[in-house]
Amino acid sequence: MRKKITAAAVAMGIAAATAVATGGSAAAHGYTTSTPSRQMHCAQGTVSNCGGIQWEPQSVEGPKGFPGAGPSDGRICAGGNTRFSELDQPRSGAWPATQLSSGANHTFTWRNTARHRTTDYRYYITKNGWDANRTLTRADLEPAPFLTVPMGGVQPGATQSHTGRLPSGKSGRHLILAVWNVYDTANAFYACSDVRF
Repeated sequence: MRKKITAAAVAMGIAAATAVATGGSAAAHGYTTSTPSRQMHCAQGTVSNCGGIQWEPQSVEGPKGFPGAGPSDGRICAGGNTRFSELDQPRSGAWPATQLSSGANHTFTWRNTARHRTTDYRYYITKNGWDANRTLTRADLEPAPFLTVPMGGVQPGATQSHTGRLPSGKSGRHLILAVWNVYDTANAFYACSDVRF
């Protein structure tokens, strides 16, 4: 007896093969929309010459464990993903920057296109004196996150918002690194947002 192969079955097979070949999941994932991340600027066309990230801003996935593990220095904004290396390029400090107030409360929002069970969300910021003309390294960041949102394995919503106090004593241009640590895989999602205080 012959079975009819549907387009959905073929698509599922391709997705499964892609997941096996890449060592990850074939589903889309998530990125920050507030403050706007570099990948969001690329997807919206605010910034040009972004490469493949413009079509899949939700896919900046890399190893978790940051800052002790995770993507290597100079490749943090792309999550260690060489196909999204445009996100690591400083562009002479020309990435669009969101205006923020030092010491004020701020709400960060993620758009989650695949709602992975979550350990936590962590937000890091660059140290005073950070050079916006260089790729991001761990030494450029304050050693501890200024905001951590524990999730304990709960699945987030399609949008996930976190409100916290921005660090005091910041002025000028900075970069905020948001890290979404997935609960039941070895990966995390990374999003860099350029800001100005």
